[in-house]
Amino acid sequence: MKRLSIVLVLVACAAMAFATSTTEMTTRIGISKIVSHPALDAVQQGIIDELAELGYEGIDYDIQSAQGDVNAAASIAAKFRADRVDVAIGIATPTAQALVNAITDIPVVYTAVTDPVGAGIVPSLSGGGGNVTGYSDLTPVREQIELLAQFGAIRAVGHVYSSGEANAVVLAETAEQVCNELGIEFVAATVTNTSEVRAATQSIIDRVDVIYVSTDNTVVSALSSLTDVAMAAGVPVMSADPSSAETQDVIAAYGFDYYTMGLATGRLVAQILEGADPNTIGVQYLTDPNDLLLHINLDIADELGIDLPQSLIDEADVIIENGVIRQN
Repeated sequence: MKRLSIVLVLVACAAMAFATSTTEMTTRIGISKIVSHPALDAVQQGIIDELAELGYEGIDYDIQSAQGDVNAAASIAAKFRADRVDVAIGIATPTAQALVNAITDIPVVYTAVTDPVGAGIVPSLSGGGGNVTGYSDLTPVREQIELLAQFGAIRAVGHVYSSGEANAVVLAETAEQVCNELGIEFVAATVTNTSEVRAATQSIIDRVDVIYVSTDNTVVSALSSLTDVAMAAGVPVMSADPSSAETQDVIAAYGFDYYTMGLATGRLVAQILEGADPNTIGVQYLTDPNDLLLHINLDIADELGIDLPQSLIDEADVIIENGVIRQN
């Protein structure tokens, strides 16, 4: 009986040791995004896919959406801190800011953040962010505005943006500067949440020839409200977010492939899991021209009576025609 008891104790101890070892080996990653829309969802999926491709199996992901609420973003950050995740990932500026404000002793990786220095997420482009590093999605605003000029004689560009998103404010200021340099009037309207996008668009639609949509999470989340107003008025819309172009009534979209940004972010997370110091890693960018995609919707162009130059169509990576999406 005594020998049996000893054996049972040893078996129990071994089981406990195995369970403890398994728990210690589980990598926990928290992912917080400000809202769910095609671009941010693509970043999230790219991160997960890349880590799987690199051989990280059995990761325990805690995926959270703040639903556009900065207070919710702060609560999510506090949860990640309390749960002691191995890496906290913030997709988009507001959630990245919340993580940085709440977490100082766990690696924080931001991604799809336009201006991480201006947003106070890191002190400089070269590094020195303590426990923080990540990827910027600073979009090529000048090239996007110049693309708009190919739609015809453009006298005024309309722009709806969120006054509460640091990234959106920076992009609006950049777009206005580019328009001024090109001799184009810049007509803007601000919103604080998605429910205001339709009314904001209506407030400027009669004064503009085209509407430019940046990588503004609030506006992109309500893009259909904007395009409904624009289409009714016969005004074309160009987006900086190609991932939403296949399902929304935009004549063109030119910007980053956000799934590719997710893949790159996943590789950065892997470096940190292997021991890299975030403090020594500066702001990362996608630098390959192939990471930029141009979508053209010929159906929308036809509906609006706009003849796009063949040279622009030839440059497109994706074309939508007769309801069919095809690679060009």
